[in-house]
Amino acid sequence: MMIDVAVLLGSKSDRDIAEKTIEIFDRFDIDYTIEVASAHRTPARVIEIINNAHESGVRVFIAIAGLAAHLPGGGASHTTRPVIGVPVKAALDGMDALLSIARMPAGITVACVGIGRGENAAILAARIIATGDKEPGDKLAAHRMELAEQSLQDSQTLFETAGIN
Repeated sequence: MMIDVAVLLGSKSDRDIAEKTIEIFDRFDIDYTIEVASAHRTPARVIEIINNAHESGVRVFIAIAGLAAHLPGGGASHTTRPVIGVPVKAALDGMDALLSIARMPAGITVACVGIGRGENAAILAARIIATGDKEPGDKLAAHRMELAEQSLQDSQTLFETAGIN
């Protein structure tokens, strides 16, 4: 079975963020797998997951991690496929994780989304996949139209609920 995206969680406490990715993948019919693997506690398992993902045809990795947040960068050092890091608000309001993911050395790149923004990581993964697959691209376009319509609706109803014209 071909898997489009492999999602790696540094620990099971990152589940809420992973659920945001799942909602997007299910909506866009993107095949995914989710694993818990720590860059520090189980580094050999991280490498094994990445190697198995390559065999499954994974096109994008999402790595969700807090604190030192080495999972995205550690994972990126074992693949040439895109890696998207999602920092977790575990300490220092997540700034430690954000900076750890965003400040990668030259040559080992990791895309970084906002703290806790699993849905944005999933959208970015879908955009990457859409470069070679029309269906996710069409679904992304429809999703953007929904966002635009919601924004217009919010604008129209903002003051109506407060009784202001």
